[in-house]
Amino acid sequence: MSVWRTKSIEASMADSLEKGHSLKRTLGTWDLMIMGVAVAVGAGIFSVGAKAAGSYAGPSVTLAFLLAAVTCALAIMCYAEFASAVPVAGSAYTFTYATLGELLAWIIGWDLILEMLTAAAVIAKYWGIYLSEVFELWNWDVPATIAVFGLQVSWGAFVIVAIFTTLLVLGTKLSARVASIFTILKVAIVVFVIVVGAFFINPKNYTPFIPEAVPSAGGDGDVWMQSLFSFMTGAQPAQYGLFGLLAGASLVFFAFIGFDVVATSAEEVKNPQTTLPRGIFAGLAIVTVLYLGVSLVLTGMVPYTVLADDPNASLATAFVSVGAGWAAQVISVGILVGLTTVIMVLLLGLSRVLFAMSRDGLLPRGLSVTSSKRGTPARVQIISGAAVALIAGFTDVGVLEEMINIGTLSAFVLVSIAVVVLRKKRPDLPRAFKVPFSPFLPILSAALCFWLMLNLTTLTWVRFAVWLAIGIAVYFLYGRRHSVVGIEAKRVFDETLRDEVIAEEKAALGK
Repeated sequence: MSVWRTKSIEASMADSLEKGHSLKRTLGTWDLMIMGVAVAVGAGIFSVGAKAAGSYAGPSVTLAFLLAAVTCALAIMCYAEFASAVPVAGSAYTFTYATLGELLAWIIGWDLILEMLTAAAVIAKYWGIYLSEVFELWNWDVPATIAVFGLQVSWGAFVIVAIFTTLLVLGTKLSARVASIFTILKVAIVVFVIVVGAFFINPKNYTPFIPEAVPSAGGDGDVWMQSLFSFMTGAQPAQYGLFGLLAGASLVFFAFIGFDVVATSAEEVKNPQTTLPRGIFAGLAIVTVLYLGVSLVLTGMVPYTVLADDPNASLATAFVSVGAGWAAQVISVGILVGLTTVIMVLLLGLSRVLFAMSRDGLLPRGLSVTSSKRGTPARVQIISGAAVALIAGFTDVGVLEEMINIGTLSAFVLVSIAVVVLRKKRPDLPRAFKVPFSPFLPILSAALCFWLMLNLTTLTWVRFAVWLAIGIAVYFLYGRRHSVVGIEAKRVFDETLRDEVIAEEKAALGK
């Protein structure tokens, strides 16, 4: 059977009602808005802006954040249209299955697994590290790792993943309430940091706003660490200037990753046609304002060259430079609180993508069984939590960071294209939200996301290609043969063929 077969919208909606394989609708607009802020506002707001300003964009890092926010908003509009038309679990995977075919849907699902698994593991690992730093602030001597059978294990990562896995098994609504408390607290810390930092702004630090381009340290000698765009065109990697600004946008895009995760919860949303777009856009608006505020304060407090001289530059670097070192303690607490909710939402998103793929038969169907009482996919949630905890606890996750970006951006590209395809294939489908100026904006979204992908390193692209190769092998060895859509198509084909043979035999007997 064809790998380009699609799953109808009606079939996806019917699956969401299948007994024993359906989720409970409990989330409202507030829950989705909090979820978006919870997953996007993490350690990145305190560190990624400083790195982008010092190494790439200078004071124009604010424009880099704005460009990344616009790119994210364009992609999220496509997600919102899809989610309002097809409010079932799976996000980009489900949307692609309905429009571009099973193979591409599998690839996107595989990419989403990469994004959420690696992001959850990376952030869980850092959560354990920052927990140790908070202990140090209180002069508590608690080691960040413990020895288990001769291996150093990050116990903090295990603890936080175990807690949120348990909460998610007990119920999505309960987890959302816990996330709300932590999210409100971390937003308050970010606002506090912005207000205090504003008193230390020196307008001279904003000049030049876009520094003159200079060659990157090391030039183009390291093939693996230069961007794929530089590798293909032979352009020398540069800091600052216009291309530095664009490279900075590729980096800070990491800070906006997570809004696609919100769309994975579509099957658990009450009145999803209107609730989903409102919740997603409200969350994105809050996050954008917070990021712009932090970037303006950061580059106004100290010259960007100070940030460039410190390889570990963060928002705390700026406060220490102006003699407000006490704020670094507040920032450490803010990072820990910020990371806490990010882990929860990523665990939720990972399990929902696996759930959707399992329900379609591309992964073992047993994984998509849900609790009759709580309506949560306990099996796949526990497996997701265990995988994240093992990767975070036992491995060096630093090499995985850029894999998060490329997994997300590839999904954004295909969802943007899929919106145009669905408009052509199903113009009759009710949509509570429509991307304006289609197909121009969806195509622009796909182009911008692909441009950001080209600005990731060649090594990241090689790793991504290896991951895709493994995924395609799994699809042809298992998923294609067990696909529910494929099995049903084969059944219909066999019945049609049988009926034709019987009809031919009857016609022959009649003669």
